[in-house]
Amino acid sequence: MSTLSDATWERWLKQSLAHAGQQPALLLVEGVAGVGKSRLVQRLLEAAEAGSRPSVLLTFASAGVTLAHRPAPEAARPAAASPAARVGRVTPPPPPRVHSDAVALAEDLAPLLEAGGPVLLVAEDVHRADGDSRELLRRLLEQPPAGLATVLAYRPEELPEPGLVLGGTVHYPARLSVLRLRLAPLDPQEVRELVEERLGAEACPPELVARIHERSGGVPQVVVDLVRQLEDVCGPRERYTAKDVDATGPPVRLAELVLGRLAALADDGRAVVAAAAVLDEPAAAEDLYAVASLPPDYGRQALVAALAGAVLQERGQDLYGFPAPLAGDAVYRELPGPLRQAMHRRAGDVLAHRQPVPYPRLAAHRRHAGQLRGWLRAVEQAAQQCAEAGEHQSAIDLLEQALSHPAVPQQMRARLAPLLAHSAVLALHTEQTVQVLRQILDDESLPEAVRGQIRLDLGLVLYNQAGMGLQGWVELEQAVDELAERPPLAARAMSALAMPVMSSVPLERNLYWLERARSTAAASGDAEVRAAVAANCIAVLLETGDPEAWDVLEELRADTADPDRLQHVARGLVNAADAVLWLGYLPRVGDLLEEGLELAARSGASYVEQDGRGSSLMLDWVSGRWEGLAARARAFVAETAVMPGPAADARVVLGLLSLAQGEWQQMAAWLAGEGRPLSHVAPLPHAATASGALIRTALARDDLETAAAEAAAAWDRLRDKGVWAWAAELAPWAVEATARAGRRPAAEEMIAEYEAGLKGRMGPAAEAALHWSRGVLADAEEDHAQAAEHYRRANALYAEMPRPYAQILTSEAAAEAALASGDDVEAAVEELVGCVQLLSDLGAGWDAARVRATLRAHQPAETQRPRGRPSYGDQLSPREQEVIDLASSGLTNREIATTLHLSPRTVEQHVARARRKLESQSRQELSRGRTGRAR
Repeated sequence: MSTLSDATWERWLKQSLAHAGQQPALLLVEGVAGVGKSRLVQRLLEAAEAGSRPSVLLTFASAGVTLAHRPAPEAARPAAASPAARVGRVTPPPPPRVHSDAVALAEDLAPLLEAGGPVLLVAEDVHRADGDSRELLRRLLEQPPAGLATVLAYRPEELPEPGLVLGGTVHYPARLSVLRLRLAPLDPQEVRELVEERLGAEACPPELVARIHERSGGVPQVVVDLVRQLEDVCGPRERYTAKDVDATGPPVRLAELVLGRLAALADDGRAVVAAAAVLDEPAAAEDLYAVASLPPDYGRQALVAALAGAVLQERGQDLYGFPAPLAGDAVYRELPGPLRQAMHRRAGDVLAHRQPVPYPRLAAHRRHAGQLRGWLRAVEQAAQQCAEAGEHQSAIDLLEQALSHPAVPQQMRARLAPLLAHSAVLALHTEQTVQVLRQILDDESLPEAVRGQIRLDLGLVLYNQAGMGLQGWVELEQAVDELAERPPLAARAMSALAMPVMSSVPLERNLYWLERARSTAAASGDAEVRAAVAANCIAVLLETGDPEAWDVLEELRADTADPDRLQHVARGLVNAADAVLWLGYLPRVGDLLEEGLELAARSGASYVEQDGRGSSLMLDWVSGRWEGLAARARAFVAETAVMPGPAADARVVLGLLSLAQGEWQQMAAWLAGEGRPLSHVAPLPHAATASGALIRTALARDDLETAAAEAAAAWDRLRDKGVWAWAAELAPWAVEATARAGRRPAAEEMIAEYEAGLKGRMGPAAEAALHWSRGVLADAEEDHAQAAEHYRRANALYAEMPRPYAQILTSEAAAEAALASGDDVEAAVEELVGCVQLLSDLGAGWDAARVRATLRAHQPAETQRPRGRPSYGDQLSPREQEVIDLASSGLTNREIATTLHLSPRTVEQHVARARRKLESQSRQELSRGRTGRAR
């Protein structure tokens, strides 16, 4: 007997039917419940039908067997054999017939198999067949008709006699080809494909797929049921998490299957299964006996019964567990509290004797057993173990749970709190972490050095992950005082205070702390502290235009051998990538991010990894890699919802994409919604960028007062900070808003202040923005030739970076300045035509519409359409399509009118005509598959 892989069953069927007149064939399809036997059976039947072969399906159940006959398609029969075929009618297959005994089944089956020609006989759920039916199948296979290809599908774990499909030995004739196909669980990649098919790729991070694969055991039906349950319990989401999987519980189908099998066992068998559910991992037989409190002889018999009843299965060498771990959850939920607690106590004793001790699992058992002191000791060891392995999020989960317990003694709280604070800096922020740390700091009995260490880490969490820069600053300054006797830790607090990006304090104050941090770290003699300070120092030096930053980075890069310093190297690389991204040195960003993200993953620095991924989204935006960017950014926002810092990158990207596509309501939601406008709470570069976008939309609406007010507020924030390199995404729009509002002297002062602030700190992005701003001011002064020159210089700088979107916008501005000056109008028009194409290709639909509207006013006479209105019938005219596209993106009639240089009344007429035409075509769509409303 041979074994087939599931990739070759189609070849088996084709060969079996092709040679059925010479050699009968048998395929045994075995697999546990839910592994996909029914789906394979259906595919076999479909393949037979596609090959014009008749088939018979037998489905066994407790009430009897159902016989369904599929004759060969009419086209495969002689014309005379079917009157229906001659008149073009299709003869439906006969209805399924249910038989309660094997005699009736045999009488019904015989003529179907003796008709001659190849036939496919499929018997499904053979493990449920009664003795007479199994005997019928044995006789059939011992003397099979020449044209018969047989498939028997069954659950091996439910066969009456293990290993014997038909309950006894079958004397297969030599001419019968016998093959076996064992269906295995899905591997991780197959689970990913199945989950993504249902939820979409962007909603399925790797940790979600890994958890589904782990908890389902890769059983396809369990995977499908779990995903459906995930959607029902959690609702639609941009991104699901591993914790969502844990919250949904076992699917009903799986729970009823395992509980039904459990009910058939004796008490000792149930005890062994309960022990497996409490241990919640494949376990050795002796461990199961100990947790079940059974002597080895009784335990062995009980385990054999659990295996024979298909409740448990072998999961490795002398390891036993559930086929799908979620089945264990179903069993666990039904255990009475006292029994469950006693089993956890015994499970903890078992694990405490292992070497090395698995402290995270031991902590869980001690907690469920109600053993407070043992639980806390295990939590302390587990947190240290997780942190050393770089699993900081696991450490946080354990420590938050412990420190939130009201019965934890104060002395133990003082020992656990620094562990939580340390891991919180590197992992993902939660509000509970901040709350727990603040509660601990309220305890007056806490030693000052311990208080300072906890406050340092709390300040870092507030500063970085929580996006609470000012609150973080206050905590860090206080930590410096409390850590006076611990200079290495004080140096880390100082280096955080040196970071300009997260607080509004003047740059001079940051530089003061930078000098103190560097000198304190150097004097400490602590290599890890020097690395921690250097990681922050790199960002400060780059943002202030100091070339020493690259030397510091190279020295830090050479420090990856020590695992304790790895996280700081990763942070330094990501800090450098973020800084040079805003400065405009784009070719360097990708390499820095790639290296930094790899080291962050190796060191378990989850926050650093998230920070780098946020910068990657910003890099895609400025580099013009917009395809799929919105979906990636939305998924990232969902993933980092508790961390406004990293989420700011994605929100900015989504806001800018919405602006370029004319989705202004969405833009406002991303940049100024939810009561936390980015211009006020985000890191300053993001805040300036958000302000630039808000100014731009106000200018497009001709709301000059709002535009000028936003420009003044944003400019004041940058002036107070003093890092003028961060004005690159704001300056051109702020200058335009100020000049158009009639405040030209103020606009001139802005440019002068910007140029002075950049002296000695000029990066490519700032230099390009300075020329762009000068061009805007020259346009306002109607010196269009000078304006065009500045735009061209900005355009060349953006092309060199490269930044395609900004390059196209400055090309547009230069062409419009040339049109205004009357200089080479034909070339300017040609340039605008090119801008329309480039903007459309990029995905900036609103910008493309703007430029098209400008072009219409400057088209040469010979390219304009003839006088009179052309007839488009029920089809939209180009202008109607343009209007309805903008309306679909959410723009109001007045905003569309401003964009296209039309009157609001004209826009209303276009919308009305377009609606009438579209309603005649389809009442279900508004524009190219999108729906919307113009107001």
